[in-house]
Amino acid sequence: MPKHRTTKKHRTIAMALGGAALLVGGALTAEAASGSGSGSGSAATAAGPARPVSLSRPATFTGRAFDTCTAPTLAQMKAWKTASPYGGAAVYIGGRNRGCAQPQLTASWVKSVSAVGWKLIPLYVGAQPPCKSGSNPEKMTASTAASLGATDGADAGVKAGALGMRPGSPVYLDMEGFDTTNTSCKDTVLAYTRAWNRATHAKGYRTGFYGFASSSAAAVAASTPGTDMPDAIWYAAYDDVESTTTGYPFGTKWAGHRRGHQYAINKKETYGGVTLTIDRDAWDAPVAVVAK
Repeated sequence: MPKHRTTKKHRTIAMALGGAALLVGGALTAEAASGSGSGSGSAATAAGPARPVSLSRPATFTGRAFDTCTAPTLAQMKAWKTASPYGGAAVYIGGRNRGCAQPQLTASWVKSVSAVGWKLIPLYVGAQPPCKSGSNPEKMTASTAASLGATDGADAGVKAGALGMRPGSPVYLDMEGFDTTNTSCKDTVLAYTRAWNRATHAKGYRTGFYGFASSSAAAVAASTPGTDMPDAIWYAAYDDVESTTTGYPFGTKWAGHRRGHQYAINKKETYGGVTLTIDRDAWDAPVAVVAK
């Protein structure tokens, strides 16, 4: 699962140009003329939060993905692309609460791993809930949530662009679990998330949200659709079920290639002679579009 400073045990964690291509299962296909699927640009419906009308259909990936704290080397990524069952990989592009050094994560690395076929999932570790235990370099309060969200959302867009991820790509906000019965804390998290989404959209990027199915993601899912909520959801539920539909906890919300499921964590796997400790994800959601 996504990893940063305060979570040792449970955290060891675009569009295609022209807007008409949808990347599913590693191949470009034309999206149905009906506009079904991800990124139709329609207004909010009961099916889930609104998608930003200013963005064309995104590139999405459907298949197995992984996340690990520090981006692997290019050689390691090449070995895994050849030998592993994975096609997507999450990378921690920024945020003051990002806990692991990223010596590999450069625009050149992003371009190179994309060229060999990896679909990248950008993750931003922003301010964390005020009621969460532990220390964070950046923690929101009721009075700072909106301003921090705006600053961090703008930064997320800048960080993605600096890595060669084109506008229209998604950036997923990492929000750790918290006590959702604490109304003040929940309202603060939602205020931050809305501001982050608005600012990230203003930079031309889609928004996603990583959180726990029982807490942070549930809080967002219970919010009113269309009120600056994320365009995609990445939920952590450790049921060892490699699916974004079986056991999906949020009804019909985020239908149409807008779901990721982190279903197992801290798994040591070896492919092509390379061993990595990863978290496992089932993916059916937007991924970065990388400059050629």
